[in-house]
Amino acid sequence: MDRGVSIIEEQKDAIIGAVKRITPGEWKVLVVDENSKKVLDNTVKEDDLLNHNIANIERIEEKREMNPSMDAVYILSPLPHIVECLLADFERRRYRRAFLLWTSILPRELGDRLRGARQHIANVTTLPVDFYPRESHLVTFKDPWSFPVLYHPSCNDLVAKHMQSLAQKILGICIALGEMPKVRFYRPKNPLHEASVMCSHLARFVQRELEGYASANREFAAPSARPPPILVITDRSMDLMAPLVHEFTYQAIAHDLLPIEDHEKVTFRMTINEGTPAAEEKAMELIEKDKVWVSNRHQHMIHTINKLMSDFDKFLADNAHFRDQDPEKNTSLSTIKAMMVDMQEFQRMKETYSLHVTMAQEALRVFDQHKIQEIAPVEQILATGVDDDLKKPKNVLDQVVRLLDHENVNPLDRLRLIILYILYRDGIIPEDIKRLLAHSSLSPTEMDKITNLDLLGAQTTHPLKEFRAPPPPLFPRNYTLPAEDEEYISSRFEPAVKAMLEELCRGTLDPEVFPWVNPPTEMAEESLGAQGSLRSAAPRWASANRRQVENRQRIIVFMAGGATYSEARACYEVSEKQSRDVFLATSHMLTPKLFLRQVGDLSTDRRRLDLPMDRPPPRAPAHLFEPPTPPTPMSPPFGAGRPAAGLGIGGMRSPAGGPQPPVKGLANMTLTSGGRSSAPPGGGGQFSAAPGSEDGGNQGKPSKEKKKRGFFGIKK
Repeated sequence: MDRGVSIIEEQKDAIIGAVKRITPGEWKVLVVDENSKKVLDNTVKEDDLLNHNIANIERIEEKREMNPSMDAVYILSPLPHIVECLLADFERRRYRRAFLLWTSILPRELGDRLRGARQHIANVTTLPVDFYPRESHLVTFKDPWSFPVLYHPSCNDLVAKHMQSLAQKILGICIALGEMPKVRFYRPKNPLHEASVMCSHLARFVQRELEGYASANREFAAPSARPPPILVITDRSMDLMAPLVHEFTYQAIAHDLLPIEDHEKVTFRMTINEGTPAAEEKAMELIEKDKVWVSNRHQHMIHTINKLMSDFDKFLADNAHFRDQDPEKNTSLSTIKAMMVDMQEFQRMKETYSLHVTMAQEALRVFDQHKIQEIAPVEQILATGVDDDLKKPKNVLDQVVRLLDHENVNPLDRLRLIILYILYRDGIIPEDIKRLLAHSSLSPTEMDKITNLDLLGAQTTHPLKEFRAPPPPLFPRNYTLPAEDEEYISSRFEPAVKAMLEELCRGTLDPEVFPWVNPPTEMAEESLGAQGSLRSAAPRWASANRRQVENRQRIIVFMAGGATYSEARACYEVSEKQSRDVFLATSHMLTPKLFLRQVGDLSTDRRRLDLPMDRPPPRAPAHLFEPPTPPTPMSPPFGAGRPAAGLGIGGMRSPAGGPQPPVKGLANMTLTSGGRSSAPPGGGGQFSAAPGSEDGGNQGKPSKEKKKRGFFGIKK
């Protein structure tokens, strides 16, 4: 399915557009820090930057050569130690001038520290890109620490500052999409937990950031043909079932059952070319450019397995001729070149299909081994409140205990069942919880993972003789399924965010539970009419090179405390069904294992959590303040130039002295070497070719390196 607009491409365009506006016609150094480099690496390839008059990319925390004759573009995180690094550069006059791009709003106290360095600064801009697009409609902040900060009882002093940070990241998403949305937030009825006011406070932080940015950037308020955008702020307490129930779509079950590593990249380790001399273990990345992954990740495993196997067999049959190809039998250079390109594409696709067939088969193996097929119907009863016949269930506890007795049900699934049962009952007496844990052969320490859910709005215990009617569901649902969905009777549970979005699109979302920060002045606007948005155009850096997309209403959902893959899938489904573009943003993605671990940590002493906020603040490296080492004079080799300090890629100075024999020039001469678009300062003669030049020449090492990177996974 064509998803239309992609937040990945929007952020990429914003970053490259900002660099292009600074570097036309003149080469510059790009300086980044540890955090901003991660943001850039997430969506932008290094070549995309080098191709726009960037001579070199350097880390501000690392040792670098002095380069006082060249300007620098800084893309930096607005942190105290990064400002210290920047001031050290100014003090050493490391570069000629500085063009500053901050990845979020620079705090006033840090801005004051730069006042005395104005003579070094050519321009200062805020480029709000401090977020990590993961999929076309999914954004994370890669911040699992957000969960304890928001919910741990001892972290109240950190909440306000953290909400300010979250609000600025959410603002960055809105700017990248070119939207000034109306803001709604989740306000639970009759809450008992302290964090129940979280969404209300965060929504007001976001509203303040949006209004502040719009007042300072008038072009951000230009009209648009799209219906008014909406931002909904909610949090993990809205749905405690979703992180616990087994989801049977490909992406969700893979992250639940397989050892997928989710760090800087999302990878799964497997053996490629198994059974051959070329066999090796490789970390395969799960990315948006993997079309097999994108087309299958939200499909039920029943369809995924069948489709993967049939598509893989068809792929092998369509490319059977590669098995018999022998490049040595082809004498035409063009024939060999074309064949090698095709073979590399074949190898890449073969590895891609092998990855997903392996993942799907391994997930099914674990599924069978841990008896999840028997667990699933009971989970559906507990999560939905109805049985397979869509009636009130009977003997629920007996079904739960039978599964707790099963030797093949692993400890994590036993704990998930116990918690689902407690949530279904809206709490049981503490002694019964202890009995269930003992019956499951689980440690008494797992009790914290149950009772700590009270901090997220659950009621896990009640006194012995207290009768308490279960609260009505947040979104009552009709579980009458159409005939074609009967095969998914064990997957009838849907996360609350799906029902919320469906009611929002229908205009029936309860304004008492989801109030507006600033209520709409006209009922037409509240009912999501088709009139243009009052604040939905983006500033120049966000709109440059923007792709033309369908004028569908855009809805942004921010889930504080982490989101699940079932919720991400639900957002895509509502987008398709309701002809909207729904974007899910969250601090981090949750798996059942991670969710329960984080809930258990809510009763841990804060000092043992090792929160980044509680660590000593990082400082600028000492080497930045050391006097520069005087250069050692060296005689250049005969017939060669000496590299200019700090020029990095392509920039070379001509050798001192008289004329030199044109040995290098003759060696590098080609039929297309006559023209040159531009070159770094100091480049001359035969060394003036630079990466990103459009002359098509083959001079120097950079061209060879770029050619190597153009191959699809073939080892040299």
